[in-house]
Amino acid sequence: MVARCRVIAMLAALLAGLVGSGTALASASGSAVPGDPRIELPASARQGEMVIGRVPPGSQVALAGRHLRVDPEGWFVFGFGRDDSEPAAVAVQFPDGSRARSQVQVQARDWRIERVDGLPPSTVSPNPELQARIALEQAKVVQARERDDARSDFLTPLTWPVRGRISGVYGSQRILNGEPRNPHYGLDVAAPDGTPLRAPAPGVVTFADAGLYLTGGTLTLDHGHGISSTFIHLSRLDHTVGDRVEQGQVIGAVGATGRATGPHMHWGMNWFGVRLDPQLLLPD
Repeated sequence: MVARCRVIAMLAALLAGLVGSGTALASASGSAVPGDPRIELPASARQGEMVIGRVPPGSQVALAGRHLRVDPEGWFVFGFGRDDSEPAAVAVQFPDGSRARSQVQVQARDWRIERVDGLPPSTVSPNPELQARIALEQAKVVQARERDDARSDFLTPLTWPVRGRISGVYGSQRILNGEPRNPHYGLDVAAPDGTPLRAPAPGVVTFADAGLYLTGGTLTLDHGHGISSTFIHLSRLDHTVGDRVEQGQVIGAVGATGRATGPHMHWGMNWFGVRLDPQLLLPD
């Protein structure tokens, strides 16, 4: 918890201009990045963590051959997935034509095993017709996550969309009705049905559908540069695709639609196709 707060504090310091462009950004462990001081990056990040970096404005940044969007102030972002183990090699070409590289190491995490029983059998092992429907619906959600808008809303420190008991954590392995399933890629918070859900950061709604089979009421909020938040099982959606939403604005209501055993908020974050852990970026 202290490490998360430290990361947020360091980002706030950079945004306020308290850390010069010649100083490397400290990591969650407090160490600094060796190498070219023009590249501000944490020395390490945890599996599932969003990684924010900064370079001189006008620089070009690439990660594993993929060019990353750099905003006018030099900010860029990427993320580590749940099972990533190799360091991220970031290549930078500066405005003067010179080049440098930096690495961000991966910190491994332990994952919780969870059992969820009592789900309707048709939602655990759907028939072929339902499988086709589910695949089509999920493809639409995935497509919404591929946007690469120039907005830098991801720089806003996140706030809790709802308050309550944490009932599910990122990365845990779920066993549904005794059958192992994919890891849980999100943060669950138990809350009464109809509890207002507030935007954790500014963004633009890129997907909104109240009737998906597995996820029920589903809304995706894009924060720019490939970072997005998706909320599922909603009992109410208050916005449609294209709406601009500010931090703290009500975007819907907690529910138990789709495959859910009770009302709760499920919040998943992505960097394009990489699943991130929102809890790593939240205050206590």
